[in-house]
Amino acid sequence: MKTIQKSAKLANVLYDVRGPIVDAAKQMEDEGQKIIKLNIGNLAPFGFDAPEEIQQDMIRNLPNSAGYSDSKGIFAARKAVMHYTQQQGIAGVTLDDIYLGNGASELIAMALNALLDDGDELLVPAPDYPLWTAATSLSGGKPVHYRCNEDNGWMPDLDDIRRKITPQTKGLVVINPNNPTGALYSDELLRGLVQIAREHGLVLMADEVYDKVLYEGATHTAMGSLSTDVLTLTFNSLSKAYRACGYRAGWMVISGDKTVAKEYIEGINMLANMKLGSNVPGQYAIQTALGGYQSINDLIREGGRLRRQRDLAYELITAIPGVTCVKPKAALYMFPRLDPVMYPIADDRQFFMEVLRATRVMLVQGSGFNYPDNQHFRIVFLPHEDDLREAIGRLAKFLEQWRARHGT
Repeated sequence: MKTIQKSAKLANVLYDVRGPIVDAAKQMEDEGQKIIKLNIGNLAPFGFDAPEEIQQDMIRNLPNSAGYSDSKGIFAARKAVMHYTQQQGIAGVTLDDIYLGNGASELIAMALNALLDDGDELLVPAPDYPLWTAATSLSGGKPVHYRCNEDNGWMPDLDDIRRKITPQTKGLVVINPNNPTGALYSDELLRGLVQIAREHGLVLMADEVYDKVLYEGATHTAMGSLSTDVLTLTFNSLSKAYRACGYRAGWMVISGDKTVAKEYIEGINMLANMKLGSNVPGQYAIQTALGGYQSINDLIREGGRLRRQRDLAYELITAIPGVTCVKPKAALYMFPRLDPVMYPIADDRQFFMEVLRATRVMLVQGSGFNYPDNQHFRIVFLPHEDDLREAIGRLAKFLEQWRARHGT
């Protein structure tokens, strides 16, 4: 019998946030073992519930949700997103510039499919949120990773970006606040990124899903607010700030000079029409979320749960010999480094598979975020404080035993 192969388009697709280590963890759970999951920013399983008023709005509108919506989304939700962009200082956005989707991930894939031809290049940060690299490859493009400098708080290296621009480069991806590092970019840096896009005619793609998950009074500047001439696509959703990952409600906003992108926008509209609109109950949550009480502020303030858990995770992880970490200013993650002298790791996926089997703690290795070494990993600090202490304590003990075995 002829075997059926997977598409060659998947050859460069990696999504280890839900990869082999997750498969191994599921098998262990099926065997009755309890796994502490520090691998994915899924808030609800850790008791971060979506605001009740959002839930009630969805319930009340279920009778109106059985039919397809407009391909760009329902009017009230798009109007709410438009008002939100105005609050952010993004100029010139109309209802026609707003697209709703089943989370930001669907809209990212749609935007890249409309933009990239085979061989086109897209500048993506390293480390990255791996969906960007995967979606670029699936669209026929080539992801080109630019360096974010750990020694400079994980800020993008503007000179490295400039060196990697070629005639095939079509766009520049900026993830701010950053997943997986928790970095938050300064206005000066953002203006530098805008200027690079301006000089080279690149589409700016701003992933701003964590724009409200900020610590210690930090503020976020929307990239679309920094120019009126550079075509900018901004992606956001209810998943993180409103703890509504499963509601699959996100949006994309097109700003800047749209006159140079008429064909591109036509392609986006074509793909939006093909998907027939997104999840309607989730769309009904958007207006209430953006216009209602911002309960995320209670979680990120001093003494708030997210703030406490970030501080605890950072304290515990940096207390382990040979482990350093840039303290995150935003988002739900940190990206620690294992000293290569103390931990000479040849294969980080294999190493963190060993961590899982020995400790029942699930983490994602740095190469899962397209980072070119074997020394990093991402921690999600969503579990309750007792679970964080337990998980990082198990990791610390494993690393102590690993050092003893390897004489480091």
